[in-house]
Amino acid sequence: MKIIYWSDYACPYCYIGEARLKKALAAIPELKDTEIEMKSFQLDPSAGQHAASDTQTRFAQKYGISYEAAGRQIETISKMGRAEGIDFKYATTLFTNTMDAHRLTKLAQSKGDAALTERVIEALFDAYFTQNRELADHALLQQLGENCGLDAEEVREVLASDKYHDDVIMDEREAAYHGVHAVPFFVINGKYSISGAPDTEGLRQALIRLMDKERDEQMASGMSCGPEGCKLR
Repeated sequence: MKIIYWSDYACPYCYIGEARLKKALAAIPELKDTEIEMKSFQLDPSAGQHAASDTQTRFAQKYGISYEAAGRQIETISKMGRAEGIDFKYATTLFTNTMDAHRLTKLAQSKGDAALTERVIEALFDAYFTQNRELADHALLQQLGENCGLDAEEVREVLASDKYHDDVIMDEREAAYHGVHAVPFFVINGKYSISGAPDTEGLRQALIRLMDKERDEQMASGMSCGPEGCKLR
């Protein structure tokens, strides 16, 4: 099985959804070798290099609710994150542009090392939601990249250029082509989709159903013979 998902590092449900997906897969022995690929999706490509306001104020303005109501919503989401074992500090996040964080992820993915890529993805989510760092900060990205095992000079060259910029844009165009307008969004084996971040048990059951459906389809298209000959597997 292969799972592709669109995500942004400033999206709380993406971090929560990723954690739930890993738990769901871990609970299904048959899917222990599932390939997972993250694709880029910027929530706000126009965001600046530094946080313009605090999260609660930005949340209230974005959704047209009171400052107090925004605080309650943020805490509800934070509790969901903490329930997944994440030291979730959504209220004090610093929202900035995430393009360079996605470009760093593309560098990691170019190495063909799933463990390395996972370390980078986890480090970026942690930097935003737990350490409350600005993900547009090149010094931070340099440090994270090196700590995760990327070559220091390669990271420096990527951050000093626009390398992988087009790859990020292509991911977003692919999302638009598939009608993806919100994240997280998961696509399984290029055929089945799951929108949002269902709970772990819901994800587990959905993956089992899809696994069984794939197995049934493979059996239905198995060995058979007709007037023109026999189907070879």
